[in-house]
Amino acid sequence: MADSFQSHATFEVDGKSYRIARLDALAARGFDLGRLPFATKILLENLLRREDDLLVPKRDIEAVAAWQPNGGRADEIAFMPARVLLQDFTGVPAVVDLAAMRDAMVALGGDPTKIEPLVPAELVIDHSVQVDKFASPDAREVNARIEFERNHERYLFLRWGQSAFESFRVVPPETGIVHQVNLEYLARGVMAREVDGELWAYPDTLVGTDSHTTMVNGLGVLGWGVGGIEAEAAMLGQPISMLIPEVVGFRLTSRLAEGVTATDLVLTVTQMLRAHGVVGKFVEFFGEGLDGLSVADRATIANMAPEYGATCGIFPVDAKTLEYLRFTGRTEEQCRLVEAYMQEQGLWRDENTPEADYSDVLELDLSRVEPSLAGPKRPQDRLLLSEVEASFEAARDAAPKFVAEGGGSGAALANAVEVELGTETFTLKDGAVVIGAITSCTNTSNPSVMLAAGLVAKKANALRVKVKPWVKTSLAPGSKVVTDYLDKAGLTQELEQQGFHLVGYGCTTCIGNSGPLPPAIQKGIDDASLVVAAVLSGNRNFEGRVHAAVRANYLASPPLVVAYSLAGRVDFDPRTEPLTHTPDGKPVYLRDVWPTSEEVQAAVDSAVTSEQFRERYADVYTGSETWRALDVPEGATYAWDPASTYVKSPPFFEGLTREVPPVSDVAGARCLVLCGDSITTDHISPAGAIQASSPAGRYLEEHGVERKDFNSYGSRRGNHEVMMRGTFANVRMKNLLTPGVEGSSTMHFPSGDPMSIYDAAMRYRAEGVPTVVMAGKEYGTGSSRDWAAKGPALLGVRVAIAESYERIHRSNLVGMGILPLEFPDGESAASLGLTGAETFAVEGLRALLANDFRGGGEVTVRAVTDAGAEISFQAPVRIDTPAEGLYYQNGGILSFVLRRLAEV
Repeated sequence: MADSFQSHATFEVDGKSYRIARLDALAARGFDLGRLPFATKILLENLLRREDDLLVPKRDIEAVAAWQPNGGRADEIAFMPARVLLQDFTGVPAVVDLAAMRDAMVALGGDPTKIEPLVPAELVIDHSVQVDKFASPDAREVNARIEFERNHERYLFLRWGQSAFESFRVVPPETGIVHQVNLEYLARGVMAREVDGELWAYPDTLVGTDSHTTMVNGLGVLGWGVGGIEAEAAMLGQPISMLIPEVVGFRLTSRLAEGVTATDLVLTVTQMLRAHGVVGKFVEFFGEGLDGLSVADRATIANMAPEYGATCGIFPVDAKTLEYLRFTGRTEEQCRLVEAYMQEQGLWRDENTPEADYSDVLELDLSRVEPSLAGPKRPQDRLLLSEVEASFEAARDAAPKFVAEGGGSGAALANAVEVELGTETFTLKDGAVVIGAITSCTNTSNPSVMLAAGLVAKKANALRVKVKPWVKTSLAPGSKVVTDYLDKAGLTQELEQQGFHLVGYGCTTCIGNSGPLPPAIQKGIDDASLVVAAVLSGNRNFEGRVHAAVRANYLASPPLVVAYSLAGRVDFDPRTEPLTHTPDGKPVYLRDVWPTSEEVQAAVDSAVTSEQFRERYADVYTGSETWRALDVPEGATYAWDPASTYVKSPPFFEGLTREVPPVSDVAGARCLVLCGDSITTDHISPAGAIQASSPAGRYLEEHGVERKDFNSYGSRRGNHEVMMRGTFANVRMKNLLTPGVEGSSTMHFPSGDPMSIYDAAMRYRAEGVPTVVMAGKEYGTGSSRDWAAKGPALLGVRVAIAESYERIHRSNLVGMGILPLEFPDGESAASLGLTGAETFAVEGLRALLANDFRGGGEVTVRAVTDAGAEISFQAPVRIDTPAEGLYYQNGGILSFVLRRLAEV
């Protein structure tokens, strides 16, 4: 390694020597590092340690050391994370791709074992449990059994991957949510790893295949979500190509008021940052307000960086960080290394830390935060409790009604229907809360809000009031430690009395694994075309994500989830109206069941112990008896089962040669999808239930899979046949080529035949016609879902043209060989007069990429109507860096890596 700044030096902690790249070596060269944000310093160390005159030249180090708050983002750097984190929905296709790359390496005459993670890669199985059984003492046991039955093939495949790849470890199911396991156990703070025979110490950094990888930013660990294809490349030793980011500072002052939760805070922060605009930027929190926020509170804020649009939302390392590391069971040696290293490198925050320079600064007085929800379909749409009713009414009025008034079976009304459930009969109305879920990594990482939920349940039980019978209740903690402290506090039974029984440890309702509603409830909704609601302590509430039958979804703190479940509706003001009534008719208000801050803190102090973390993570990789009993296949390459409907060898590398084919312009293309603003990766690549009438449902039935065994799109991400059929198949997807229709629907041109998007794509492919997608603002908002790029690529989409992109999705499109273009500033498909019925051509791309491509530039888009009229415009090319140019020319990042490894 090169060392132009003579920064490589020996560093000792407790008599043990480490090599480090000293940041103060740059200060000795005249760079003012004291003004740099902590996140920028971490990037700087990453480059300084890895200087090699090729991927990391001296000039890149100098560019970051001389970072200016508003100096633009023209400089590209090569960031190499210390590790890669995966969850099973995104991890299975990542391992599928690695297995397929080994097959392709054999086909190219190379050694398949060259396809091997070069940095530690850890996968936590947490996305596969569904809420099939609920409100029952055996709910967790039943759901876990069903999970293994449904996912047996996937789990066998992951066990093979664990044995086939040396640097790949799997945390078994029934352990917890990946981000909480990362926060409580996997995160190191500082890495200690042997490199070329020397023991190096350096900051723990990572990328993960889940947007909410940022949760670990609350621990001072720099990391963010990337697409699976980028993560795979990082695992194979390829750096993450990125522009030097702007860093927005967020100053926090004062402390939260009585009765306000960390969830209320994060919804406020999310709203502020979304309104400000931080897409593609780092956010760094600072100020005296940090002193009153625990690491759990900080992690709650950091978790939702994808919701406020930032690449990360990082907190600096300080005394609270060390306290958390010790409390959660990290070794004393590791904790001393973190403290000594961070202080030595100027990465430690205390009362004497000067304020850094930031690209922009926002400020929030914590004492002004108020109880809030967000919804009904975007996490940034924060609402005061008094505003929820009006927001629901607007959502109800905008929802299409599919039956006439009084139509359907039974005694259906315009907005109500009589429902018989068990021994109870009740009226189900618009605004009913049919799902009340304490779920998601955002909040179940935080003892204060989880214990607060238990205290609300306890107070409700004392008043003899119950959750309404039409509410599907669930409790899905982020780790088993949550169960331990709820038990110790005596609150488990209080929650169970309200129907909040443990349903499993994992990501459930927030990812769409809410499971089916009781048949009587589902029938009532269908019969009266009701607009019903879910209240969940999650981070995602996009259309069609939580449950196909639920049109209004509100994010809330765990105690508010219990409160709204007691009310059973969202169309009221809980500040002034009662939640419910006691058996003798007395009104029960929110204030009657809400715990004080002192009560919550007392529960935290008495119930949460360090021993709980140490015991739960002592054998974290062991798993249950069912997991250990799996008959694991062996071999360097995977023996694909042609009959599998879960895991199939993808066609991404079929026909791949060692030579890079020339880039060509696009001609004769047709529009497959024309959509509006805020189209999410959920719209493009659903993760929830598979509808029987969908192309994916028909495929499974044709292959002998019964409807009860369909499982979810997320669980079948290892099967490209399912996923390409599920592309653009979200039940709330609106393709403007077929207005008034939701779901997978488009118009084939020039025939004018309406059909599913998958069927149209296959027809275009058979005709040799490439396709384009046109979209509005924030195309690809949401999860870091690689299938939102893989699916369109397999459907034959060559070009996406949008007004703007979410960061990860734009990168994923390039990574799959799809060209991301933007409409000219201020223009859109509508303003240009494009209907989607035109024939499209893209000109100038080949020339642009051939001439020392540095990123960006423009191409000409020509759209010709069937009558011969032409609409043309100059479209900015969103291939942002030279490295992305190489990926695109190779047909994608994995093909690029495969060709390079084949040459070694």
